[in-house]
Amino acid sequence: MSRPPTFVPPPGARAYRLRTARGEFAVVDAPVAAGVEPRGVALLLPGFTGSKEDFNPLHVPLAERGYRTVAVDGRGQFESDGPVTDESAYAREELARDVLAQAAAIGGPVHLLGHSLGGQIARAAVLLDHAPFLSLTLMASGPAQISASQQERVKLLRDALTVLGMAQVWEAIQAMEPPAPALDAGLDDRDDLRRRWLATRPAQLLATGRQLCTEPDRVAELAAVPLPFHVISGDRDDTWPLPQLDDMAVRLGARRTVVAGAEHSPNTDRPLETARALADFWDAGPGLR
Repeated sequence: MSRPPTFVPPPGARAYRLRTARGEFAVVDAPVAAGVEPRGVALLLPGFTGSKEDFNPLHVPLAERGYRTVAVDGRGQFESDGPVTDESAYAREELARDVLAQAAAIGGPVHLLGHSLGGQIARAAVLLDHAPFLSLTLMASGPAQISASQQERVKLLRDALTVLGMAQVWEAIQAMEPPAPALDAGLDDRDDLRRRWLATRPAQLLATGRQLCTEPDRVAELAAVPLPFHVISGDRDDTWPLPQLDDMAVRLGARRTVVAGAEHSPNTDRPLETARALADFWDAGPGLR
């Protein structure tokens, strides 16, 4: 579970509901910093059990590099609506079409970034239609299904969700996790994390959890798309082994960035280093190499 340092949008950012052809989606939209020449727009997709707030640490440093950033809750995630029990609404293609609608509503073309599960949804969107996008960044998001150890964790979660309510599952998760320090002065981060968890639709977790455990390798398909790619991760990650990410980058002809001192969420573990790597990639222009 990603732990953003705060659920409060940074100064200048605006939280609102983005209207699209496929419904409304909750977003945090951060403009380019004052006095900085605009260089582009990036659409940011969070991972499994995550939300748009996972990108809060990236908004300011990317704004200072000239990038407007729009982080979105996907269908059924946190503050975006979605069916509670209908898993078909969260089929991979449905979520991918949501991303295409979000990009259209923002006004493209945009740089697309997906973290973990968000990376696989982003990949599916690009494979449906790459025209709305300038580039694709896969952050801690691998070529196919997650590692065996993570599959077991997801299976335990999915089994629990079939017999327990969201509040009961949350309590069980907390009982198994070590205590975490407060993440922001005056903020009880566990209250915000619990609020996010309770707002996320069970069907979304069940459907996307299954997808993470069964996702096929679509790297060859993606490599045929005429877009520049970036594979970025921490130097420690047990969701997809680093050699898999390295190999995927080679197969894609992608830029490869390993963020020292980061684990599965470089966006929250090392945000300044991560933002610098993202902006350097986007700054590279049409070839983005």
